[in-house]
Amino acid sequence: MNRNYMQQQLNETAEWDMVIIGGGATGLGTAVDAATRGYKTLLLEQADFGKGTSSRSTKLVHGGVRYLAQGNVKLVMEALKERGRLLKNAPHLTFVQPFIVPAYRWWEKYYYAIGLRMYDLLSGSWSLGKTKVLNRAETIEWLPSVRRDQLSGGILYYDGQFDDSRLCVELAVTAARQKAILLNYCRVTQLQHSNGKIVGLTFTDQISGKDHTIQSKVVINATGVFTDAILQLDDANRHRMVTPSQGIHLVVSADLFQGKAAMMIPKTDDGRVLFAVPWMGKVLLGTTDTAVENIELEPKPLESETQYIIAHFNRYSLKPISNSDVLSVYAGLRPLVTQEGNGNTAMLSRDHTLLIAASGLITITGGKWTTYRKMAQDAVDNAAFVGKLEKQLCVTTTFPIGDPAHRLQKITDWCEEDPAYHELIHPAYPYTRAEIKYAVQHELAVTIEDILARRTRLLFLDARAALQSAERVAAWMAAESGFDDQWQQEQIKQFENVARHYLIN
Repeated sequence: MNRNYMQQQLNETAEWDMVIIGGGATGLGTAVDAATRGYKTLLLEQADFGKGTSSRSTKLVHGGVRYLAQGNVKLVMEALKERGRLLKNAPHLTFVQPFIVPAYRWWEKYYYAIGLRMYDLLSGSWSLGKTKVLNRAETIEWLPSVRRDQLSGGILYYDGQFDDSRLCVELAVTAARQKAILLNYCRVTQLQHSNGKIVGLTFTDQISGKDHTIQSKVVINATGVFTDAILQLDDANRHRMVTPSQGIHLVVSADLFQGKAAMMIPKTDDGRVLFAVPWMGKVLLGTTDTAVENIELEPKPLESETQYIIAHFNRYSLKPISNSDVLSVYAGLRPLVTQEGNGNTAMLSRDHTLLIAASGLITITGGKWTTYRKMAQDAVDNAAFVGKLEKQLCVTTTFPIGDPAHRLQKITDWCEEDPAYHELIHPAYPYTRAEIKYAVQHELAVTIEDILARRTRLLFLDARAALQSAERVAAWMAAESGFDDQWQQEQIKQFENVARHYLIN
């Protein structure tokens, strides 16, 4: 992916078959689906790919144990099937993760085992491993840091894990290889209508400052928590469709929760589940479910959310944690579909919703990472009908994601040509200067935040280390792109303003 090439193709195309607004999981998945069917596809993202909700998940590819407890069998079955497809289509970004549910009453082992064995049964041929009831000694062997007093045993089950923002980038790469055009930092400001139907849109390229008006046979709104903003560009009187819910995660050292498995706490004080998951050499703790009014690109964790996670984790761990142990804290917003009369966001639907407006605007929202591919398929199926495009079958059920061999080869070549490209972003982490070069040249990385938050995951793993790396990354990006000292200083300041919200004072 090269921005100059993308802009050239934009200028040379008179009309698009589909324009997708939103560069998170659903929008990028939709771009892959549309492009692999041969439709002339453009995707526009107001910030960076995965900047919002899609980079702030619990990093799980799962069917949703909690949804099974709520009786939503259809959603669980669909998610389990999609979980299996994602693990097959992106094996370099996903893997199977064992989970333990600790039990502190004898009957809990069998109670939770029944539900988790049902989870296995619903997986069918997509099962990742057999659920097993563990005795006390076996549970401690899997989770050496679990609290032991009154521990009766546990239940072992299996789910998937992945790197969410890296998958976003790989989806963008996949769509681009299928001739889709994707542009980040392009904000849609107006929808163009003719006789009540959408025929195109206007957007601002926030890097060049230029406005562009383009034509399209159909427009897809895949903007997650920003869904209503696009709906209101279409109809100013449109009622709210999405209720945002905030979830936060804490990242701590792996020394504070050792073991071969993740832990799932089956019931918190507000009826949620809570996870402690090994991830990239750290442990990820989360999540919360807090109703919020303001929708922001950079939501702020609340102190009450932080203490909620710490308190629940400490009930199950031999090594209690406090604020000082948190390496990074991040918040994300879920686009939950509004249901009249329901004020509890934990009970709002996690299933996805598709809306076709009178203007022809296709809106796809709700859902979760695991089902992004099915959401994309539904969106493109309907968009092709609305846009009166020639029907083409979906091929993404078995379509490989990304091009890891190309990335590895380029990085290896640069390091062999110049030892300077071996230099690390930070001495405690494996990310190299060559990876920055690749992100700038082939992954549309524009800012140092793009590098430190999403092309690498340093901001999410260790916010202080990311801050310490900002000056070095800015200098390397400037050297690759020809930017001056002023650009570097502005980038460092902007990043510091974002990164400070990932620290607990």
